[in-house]
Amino acid sequence: MIISFEGIDGCGKSTQEKLLAEYLTKAGYVIRRVREPGGTSLSEQIRDMLLDRESDIDPFTEMLLFSAARAQLCRTVLSKWNSMGDIILCDRFFDSTVAYQGGGRALADPEWLDRFQRKVTGGLVPDRTYYFRIDIKTAEVRKGGRSDSETDRMESEGEIFFRKVIDAYESLARREPERILVVDATRNVESIFTVIRKDTDRLLSQIGPVNTNGSAL
Repeated sequence: MIISFEGIDGCGKSTQEKLLAEYLTKAGYVIRRVREPGGTSLSEQIRDMLLDRESDIDPFTEMLLFSAARAQLCRTVLSKWNSMGDIILCDRFFDSTVAYQGGGRALADPEWLDRFQRKVTGGLVPDRTYYFRIDIKTAEVRKGGRSDSETDRMESEGEIFFRKVIDAYESLARREPERILVVDATRNVESIFTVIRKDTDRLLSQIGPVNTNGSAL
């Protein structure tokens, strides 16, 4: 089972991913946590390049680098965990590339980019994606007013860029309502987690066997 967490920086997705990991671990499930880009040695090296504020990266190259990190993660790690029945929690997955590079960069038609990303992952698609809907100003407040030196290359983009990213996420949510659950990220942490916990419990009651002891099912 793959669960991904999506939204612009400051939406609170990482906090909710951590809370869900703790909840499911206490319930006895085998939990695997990854962040994107990252999760393997090569993917982490690519992450460093992508987020370095000093890096001058062409938009198409940027998309390919994100995709390369994702392909390495999916084909060497996630596919194995998924076949074992582990629950995989992803702090970002391919929807981020569709939203940031397809929407924010206007690099390619989002639907084409979505199809391409499914090839990148070798067919791995989240069973559930939580999209944390939030406005730009609230997200900025949540980030705590960090200085320019504390933000990475993607976070330092301007308001117009992030408006396009949000529009792309909204389009994705409309196109795939069965997979993507829109969460009101302006609510408090406890209220948001209640929504996610209840939805995850429901999914676990419907989906096939998942790993609870570290052995393949």
